[in-house]
Amino acid sequence: MASALRVQVSPSAFDHHNLSSIPPAEMQDPSLAVVIITNGPGELTTWVKPIAEELHKKLLIQPKTDSAISLRLVLVPCPNGTGKEAQVANNWNCFEKIIQAKYFWNLLISPQKFGFWPKNGLVIFLGGDQFWSVLLAAKLGYKNLTYAEWIARWPRWNDIIAAMSPKVASRVPKKYQDRCIVVGDLMADIPKYDLNNQKNNENCLVALMPGSKKAKLSIGVPFMIEVANRLKKLIPSCEFIIPVAPTTSIDELVYYSSKNNSISHQYKSTIKAVSEKAGERSSQYLITNEGTEIKLLTKYPAHVELTKCNLALTTVGANTAELGALCIPMIVILPTQHLFVMQAWDGIFGVIARIPIVKFIMNFIISKWRLRKGTYLSWPNISSGRQIVPERIGNIKPNQIATEAASWLNSPKRLQGLKEDLESLRGKPGAIEAITKLIIKLLPKVT
Repeated sequence: MASALRVQVSPSAFDHHNLSSIPPAEMQDPSLAVVIITNGPGELTTWVKPIAEELHKKLLIQPKTDSAISLRLVLVPCPNGTGKEAQVANNWNCFEKIIQAKYFWNLLISPQKFGFWPKNGLVIFLGGDQFWSVLLAAKLGYKNLTYAEWIARWPRWNDIIAAMSPKVASRVPKKYQDRCIVVGDLMADIPKYDLNNQKNNENCLVALMPGSKKAKLSIGVPFMIEVANRLKKLIPSCEFIIPVAPTTSIDELVYYSSKNNSISHQYKSTIKAVSEKAGERSSQYLITNEGTEIKLLTKYPAHVELTKCNLALTTVGANTAELGALCIPMIVILPTQHLFVMQAWDGIFGVIARIPIVKFIMNFIISKWRLRKGTYLSWPNISSGRQIVPERIGNIKPNQIATEAASWLNSPKRLQGLKEDLESLRGKPGAIEAITKLIIKLLPKVT
């Protein structure tokens, strides 16, 4: 790639195929590319970021150095994507090239349109559909490493399978077992804090996690705001926080609480104002129409603040894995009374829910089928194969969740038991370092 193509790209220029983090005028074309594939905001921030940072520690990588190795990020089409992943990743200054999801098919057809690609390289799957990783590796002629959280779907075309657990490894066909190495749960590397020391002893603290993309926010924001108002009446000493995901913003939270969001008309609670609290210049609060204050945490990740919480109320998604890794008791909420809630689901369900006309019929059918089947939706329950944390799915109301939350908060022994169950599921740290070592081992020698 000619150095002229490597220029500083501002957030306002995000229609470009390639996003560069710094303008290294003297850089030479790299002789090796490490390409990370991912999809939604959860995987990007909890998997991709720490691994990218670890690679920078272990290797001399562009854009931070004039290196022979180029670290690149490719986002793939996914119903869980917010459209802001590229901008968030660009702010980390870790990647020499970022290709947005809307250009993925163009990349598969004509990689040369996206600049210079070295002859040698490695494609790493860290979220999305594993098949996209296989296709891109084949197109580029690169090796392929897949992080298999639950199952390795294409072992034949993987050079290495980094399995989350022995259970995942056992599902790999015998003829490909030699390619599979158990690295552990990437979520287990989330810093763990002394929960007892962090706890607020006077007031109970509840985290509200309405989601990070339109389909979830449009339902989650008005629903959670009303839960907060009702729970505040049941337990006046209760305090609330919302960790603002890096792929959303305070303005979006306010928007989805307003009349602009058709869902909000079905709830009585709204956001009246966003303000700073006296003596807390750097902190902003949502003030509801009933005067409930909700502290906004804009610094990501908010693990230290989260570990102070007695309870979290959350939508489905990667955040349930994050909360589980931090051993924070939670109630998982999915109100299916809103037709397009299915758009927030993963896999084929989310795809079908986006088909015009068909979705209105299929949403109802799939919702009923999945609820009857009893499939778990939260990561602690999926990984354990049993219900560890309560999942409230269906035609649920904010007053029901507020009442249940109050019951948990008034039962410290029950909360402690749930916390201990989550602790028992938590894997040992070290997965990020282990998978980084595999990546380095797979890389051809740079001459």
